[in-house]
Amino acid sequence: MATEFGTRTRIASDPAFAGILKDDEVYATSDEGLGNQVNGWFDNLMIQSGTGILPSMMLGICLLVAITLGGFAFVIPDNPNFLAVALATLIGFIGPLGIVMNVRTRRQTRLMEQMPAMLDELARAAKTGRSLDHCYEFVAENTPAPLGDELRLCARQMQMGIDLGTALRVLPQRTGLVTLNILVTALTVHQQLGGDLVMVLDRLSETIRDRLLFLGRLRAATTSSRATSILMITLPLAIFTFLQFRDPLYFEKLFSSTWGRGLTITAVVLQIVGAVWVLRILKSSQQA
Repeated sequence: MATEFGTRTRIASDPAFAGILKDDEVYATSDEGLGNQVNGWFDNLMIQSGTGILPSMMLGICLLVAITLGGFAFVIPDNPNFLAVALATLIGFIGPLGIVMNVRTRRQTRLMEQMPAMLDELARAAKTGRSLDHCYEFVAENTPAPLGDELRLCARQMQMGIDLGTALRVLPQRTGLVTLNILVTALTVHQQLGGDLVMVLDRLSETIRDRLLFLGRLRAATTSSRATSILMITLPLAIFTFLQFRDPLYFEKLFSSTWGRGLTITAVVLQIVGAVWVLRILKSSQQA
């Protein structure tokens, strides 16, 4: 008895189908207000790190580690000190965030290293006469992670019916790389106006290689300055931790007077302001 198989029908792409794609979980509801700015920074940190951990889960991990270290600092000593407990809790909360920030930095470095080879592959695909959309999907499938993961995410949106420019628009924000803005702009302009795509991609690949070389020289030239800045940020905290556990009564005498409390609070505020200032300078010098 013959068996008949039905023919498979391919559903036409439509931008309305893009609504079935899962959005990233975020806390920020707008760009206004200090709270939304902090939430937006936290959202971008988790997305750009590529860990796949939800912001709510990461916040829970930070709270759990903070409670654990604070509990140890409260239970282990015979006479627990409030400052030691507070310090341990603070370290427990910001420790996981520091690890995620390090993961993001390593991922962004890897993304930048992959971009020249990806652009060369895209230029070779464009020489075959294929359309820009087909060239992009081909390169996305053959690019290894982590850059390939981001490219394939945009390719899936294109298969749903979203145009190339709209699909690539979120790529710089998801990676945190300024260089990708140039790529997105070049591909979007070519799709709308046309032009010699191969020449544009070759020049862009050469520009990114020169930029990577410049950033490498910049990091090598500023290694000692960055190390000194990090030491200046961490040294007061290390001294405070050492004195707190070595002689718990040392800071109790300081806080027993109004002048001592005022000077300590002023020093902490100035230390935080200086740390934020230095970190912003370091970030701007390492921006890719």
